[in-house]
Amino acid sequence: MTDPVLQPGPVLQPGHGPIPAATYLPSTPEHVLWGRLPCAADAPVLTVAPGTDVTVDTVSHEGILEDQGRDPARYFARHGATEVLEDAVALAASEAPHRFGVDGPHVVSRPIAVDGARVGDLLAVTVLDATPRVPYGVISNRHGRGALAGEYPRDAEALYSAFATVSADGASGLLPLTEGGERSVRFPLRPFLGVMGIAVPGRERPHSVPPGPHGGNIDIALLTAGSTLYLPVQVDGALAYVGDPHFAQGDGEVSLTALEGSLRATLRFDVVAREDALRQFGELAGPLAETAEFLVPTGLDEDLDAAVQHCVRAAIALLQARFGMDPRLAYAYLSAATDFRISQVVDVVKGVHATIRKADFG
Repeated sequence: MTDPVLQPGPVLQPGHGPIPAATYLPSTPEHVLWGRLPCAADAPVLTVAPGTDVTVDTVSHEGILEDQGRDPARYFARHGATEVLEDAVALAASEAPHRFGVDGPHVVSRPIAVDGARVGDLLAVTVLDATPRVPYGVISNRHGRGALAGEYPRDAEALYSAFATVSADGASGLLPLTEGGERSVRFPLRPFLGVMGIAVPGRERPHSVPPGPHGGNIDIALLTAGSTLYLPVQVDGALAYVGDPHFAQGDGEVSLTALEGSLRATLRFDVVAREDALRQFGELAGPLAETAEFLVPTGLDEDLDAAVQHCVRAAIALLQARFGMDPRLAYAYLSAATDFRISQVVDVVKGVHATIRKADFG
């Protein structure tokens, strides 16, 4: 297979191209945070009623970071890109606070308040659409990071970035087999947002890398269009945010990043009142996803063994609440019928998610 020449479009510049929702949030510097996640002290950039659809432009951190020159126009031009996102250029050139090596890398939206969301409720964020804004992306590995820290990057490299293109039909990513080679490996694109979360109490913004009960950088590749993420509300209004756009990711995300590329995402925000939430899901301690096929409880911990244990306990509790299943039988069912997948191992706090088939329960 020959890697095609990078074409100039389509590129979804801010405010241009299809914007599915009536409410639109761009990623201009005043609408985003860089490297930190919202907290209760952050004023919402939008306030919406439950059931509202919002189209959000997201910007990938790859190509704008300081160790890449903080100049996306120059960075991507080296790889043959003739058009670069204006909001990425503006953010890199702005005085937006970002302490490289202290803050996280991720660009996230400023918070969206949802009317009526109260502590104890669940915020439901449904992904209606996730469309690439550019026909290229980056997979990177940095010194001391990734599953094989100390082995990669090789030699004295502090950073290795692999540039990938999107196929003409928009369905596949194309990555060279060798540096400068003409042959490529082709793999499916499944766009999703790596960061989806709600604000934490207090006045301190969390680091953008480790996920937690607030969600954040959970990197669950199943959260493509049609999926819903449920998050236990920690502050009134929920103060939701998204970012860290991915074009594709394998479970584990072993080299540090997936195929990172900016997305235009359309999301629906709903509130599940506490009483309904308890009936449907039980008492949630952290994020829970749902797809057309699966219920997806999660487990998070710096220790991967502990993350698996947290996920198994969450799955048992979910089966009890949702289907009235005896916990001993739920434990047996999970062993026989459910896959426990590693979401990611590269974000300090490791993630595990279970895929419980809803069809098994009629």
